[in-house]
Amino acid sequence: MSDNKIEELTLEQLMGERFGRYSKSIIQERALPDIRDGLKPVQRRILFAMNKDGNTYDKGFRKSAKSVGNVMGNFHPHGDSSIYEALVRLSQDWKLLEPLIEMHGNNGSMDGDPPAAMRYTEARLSKIAGLMLRDINKDTVEMTLNFDDTEKEPTVLPARIPNLFVNGATGISAGYATEIPPHNLRELIKALIFLMQHPDASLDDLMQYVPGPDFPTGGIIQGTDGIRKAYETGRGRVILRAKTTIDELRGGRRQITVTEIPYEVNKAQLVKRINDLRLNKKVEGIAEARDETDRSGLRLAIELKRNADAKGILNYLLKNTDLQINYNFNMVAIDDQRPMRIGLKHYLESYLAFQQEIITRRTRFDLNKAKTRLHIVEGLIKALSILDQVIKTIRSSKNRKDATNNLVAEYQFTQPQAEAIVALQLYRLTNTDVTDLQDEQKRLNDAIAEYEKILNDKNELNRVLVRELKTIDKAFGSDRRTQIEKHVQKLTVDTKVTVPDEEVVVLVSHAGYIKRSSLRSFNASSLDDNGLREDDYPLLIQSASTLSHLFMFTNLGHVIYRPIHELADTKWKETGEHISQSIGLADNEQIISALILDHLDVPGTVIISTSDGQVKQTTISDLNPGTRYKSRASVFMKLKNDQAQVLNVQYYEPKDENTSLTAISKQGYGLRFDVAEVPVQGTRTAGVRAINLKDDDELTNLVLTNDQDNLAIITQRGAFKEMAASELELGRRARRGVLVLHKLKKNPHEVVDFIAYSPEFHGALEVITNRPEFQDILVDDHHLGTIKSNGTFVIDTDTQGVPVTLRKKITAVDDKETDPNESTEDTPQHGSKRETLDIN
Repeated sequence: MSDNKIEELTLEQLMGERFGRYSKSIIQERALPDIRDGLKPVQRRILFAMNKDGNTYDKGFRKSAKSVGNVMGNFHPHGDSSIYEALVRLSQDWKLLEPLIEMHGNNGSMDGDPPAAMRYTEARLSKIAGLMLRDINKDTVEMTLNFDDTEKEPTVLPARIPNLFVNGATGISAGYATEIPPHNLRELIKALIFLMQHPDASLDDLMQYVPGPDFPTGGIIQGTDGIRKAYETGRGRVILRAKTTIDELRGGRRQITVTEIPYEVNKAQLVKRINDLRLNKKVEGIAEARDETDRSGLRLAIELKRNADAKGILNYLLKNTDLQINYNFNMVAIDDQRPMRIGLKHYLESYLAFQQEIITRRTRFDLNKAKTRLHIVEGLIKALSILDQVIKTIRSSKNRKDATNNLVAEYQFTQPQAEAIVALQLYRLTNTDVTDLQDEQKRLNDAIAEYEKILNDKNELNRVLVRELKTIDKAFGSDRRTQIEKHVQKLTVDTKVTVPDEEVVVLVSHAGYIKRSSLRSFNASSLDDNGLREDDYPLLIQSASTLSHLFMFTNLGHVIYRPIHELADTKWKETGEHISQSIGLADNEQIISALILDHLDVPGTVIISTSDGQVKQTTISDLNPGTRYKSRASVFMKLKNDQAQVLNVQYYEPKDENTSLTAISKQGYGLRFDVAEVPVQGTRTAGVRAINLKDDDELTNLVLTNDQDNLAIITQRGAFKEMAASELELGRRARRGVLVLHKLKKNPHEVVDFIAYSPEFHGALEVITNRPEFQDILVDDHHLGTIKSNGTFVIDTDTQGVPVTLRKKITAVDDKETDPNESTEDTPQHGSKRETLDIN
């Protein structure tokens, strides 16, 4: 090999050049349709080869394998499977609005079943496919040599129907993809005729005739704005949903019946998905989903249980299955040898220009043929008028060629005329034949005049095109199958549809563990056998519906929301899920209070207090969760400084006019004031001053109190004291208050925590120390002290630790029917900062 044949290229150059050629090949010659006939090369070759073999609608079916073999051997040097797949798709009436192939045998199904092998099926061109190939023998399209230069094939078919939009297209190539939906033939023809008559028509004008796609599987399109955007830019998105009805069955039961499904959705997988949702209990109320499709048409039956929410279940299925899909337009086609994104008007204009070219070329072909024939007819008529001389000349000639030359020389016939005369058969030399020739001459002259008129007058050409389009519409036009709705319906799914309404027991622990357990599991275990560590304890144990809502409040002003049904479903003896598995908390952050609500639209507020003496009310609606509630906490209280912490969060609904708020500071100053003095504010506010604290003092708690309630107080030295709440006169907020402890000069008592309880409460309170140790205190063992007393010692701080919390002892699950403004012996006090809060 000589050196001049070796070319040095970098890898980048080589790969770029090779991949560029490959990309151009698959873009132009494989994956994208031509804007003129709407066909990819393999489809065009299938139709051309079958037409060339006479495998048309008016003849019998032939084995698909024969058609595939002809295409592969003559025009498409690729695998037979790809050719057969293309042929099968052209026959599937659930993918093409106007199938171009008729097939006998199994050609697949909407369930995704594969077609039978090509040796078993038979195929032929459909009647409408004849329009795709009509006039192809009249030099209407360019022909090119096939891959081995043995045959000629068309670069495009005449396509007398706007096939690109009628049957749509889908494909993926290098750097380009296309998704063109099917459209109604009748609507497209009307739009073409209107555009021909009004070349300056706007997109809105054309959309009066073509309002949107028309899928062979019907369905409902929602979102005309998306259609308009797609028709304007070539890209857009619409919602495509199934056509459904809710039917009444016997016994008061109902059924969702599906009669049309979205385009290209696998029916079998759709039914399986619905049944999977039912079996996995993702949706409540479905008894059975089955496919009742038969020869009369598609039908899916989704039978519901008695009293099921049919509308809610339908919305859930639309949202979570392929009963509703997003359809994305991406209308890319090969236009003038390059891929282009096209809109509706662009396509219609391109198709009209192509059809005008087809008619022009066809007319020119017919004109030349008519002129050629007229020339021959005129020669025959002249020959018959001098028949004796012509016969004499021919008889005196040596041979056929000599006779032809003699006729040209003696009578001024042209060479073609002379050849026609020599080839004339004797029986044609009758008077009848002369008359026929004269009639034919007249017809040819009329046809030539008509052809020349079409070629010279664009309006006449358009009249021909309009006439032919109307004929096609009359023969093949059909009514729209897909319904179009202007607006996209917003789907809202009630939780009751997806979650069974079950009674469970919810636990939230001080260390941040949360869980729900079935009543069966709870009742089979003891209350204390809850799976928590020894140094952990429950903040809330409460029965609730799985449809209820849990709010957890932290000491740094964050609220964490969880629907009860999303909590980890564990046995009562198991620990449950730690909040840090989904939401990160600060090192010094902990849950201090939990609240369960049956509904998010309750009228009450939460009263929030902080250690620096601030208080505010916030409506429940302000706490409603956002879309990212699973991974992040929301702010419910803005803290004024880094040292401040949230102490207590209490649900409040004004049912008792005697309800007030009691605040006690660390140094023993107590203040009671009306709830109405606390304004209702948003979540990102710091509230107002509840109590006027000294610089070195802080608030220990703030609780809702009735006039007849008692207060229980615990100090850092382990002293416990009970007193009547009425000892604190009702005053105004933001005051210093009065002392509720006797001041000692040496080692004075400091309030750690306090709660309010009803005089009818005769149960136990629980003191929790910093170790932690748990000490029970029976309220009946202590008498009410005066406002200045320091109580009695109940905790040995040296051996048990320093008290940090005082609360009602949880001795039974809190029933969700308990009124939050009434305290009972077995339920935690509503005002405690670490207890169950309930609204019912």
